[in-house]
Amino acid sequence: MTSIEERSMGPRVFVVDDHAMVRTGVRAELGADVTVVGEAADVGTAIEGIRGARPDVVLLDVHMPGGGGRAVLEALRGELPEVKWLALSVSDAAEDVIAVIRAGARGYVTKTISGPDLLDAVRRVADGDVVFSPRLAGFVLDAFAAGGAVAQEPAAEEVSDPGLDLLSAREREVMQLLARGYTYREIGSRLFISVKTVESHASNVLRKLQLSNRNELTRWAATNRLL
Repeated sequence: MTSIEERSMGPRVFVVDDHAMVRTGVRAELGADVTVVGEAADVGTAIEGIRGARPDVVLLDVHMPGGGGRAVLEALRGELPEVKWLALSVSDAAEDVIAVIRAGARGYVTKTISGPDLLDAVRRVADGDVVFSPRLAGFVLDAFAAGGAVAQEPAAEEVSDPGLDLLSAREREVMQLLARGYTYREIGSRLFISVKTVESHASNVLRKLQLSNRNELTRWAATNRLL
């Protein structure tokens, strides 16, 4: 039987965390903008629950009893290719981030994230974007490039795009921060400009580079070694 909660709008989300208070807090922060279709506190229960619920997005803790988030990913990624995975962890250690991303997660955010930013991350992952907490994006891309794990473009394409010459100095600054995953508000604070000005620069950057969204911008910046 489908519950009233499961008929609400928004991505269908499954929450995996070994702390009940965290799961409760995530539900409260996401509110009615998503449909929470289940939750689990350990690897075995998570695998069974996700297999049954088939959510759009799994919010996945990294360290849990029974093997952690990576074990859940490795057990289900091949079986449920339509499910998107977003790691939500207290850890910002490089080895944790890289392990979960290599296993198939589409993003990694830390538990210091605000409620609105978490909701935005869930929506973006559901739409197919890649999402990282700001300080994680740069070293994740560097690590993957160094290991050759995501270097899918031919080497001939790894040259500076001529579109870069169309950007002003300020637009380049905004472009790099956007590609690293910073929010408009965080970019405005770092560059001492208003959010509206950041939005204007971001729009100009995407238009000049002929890109559609932040995900494409991050890939473009990584390919051109601008992160």
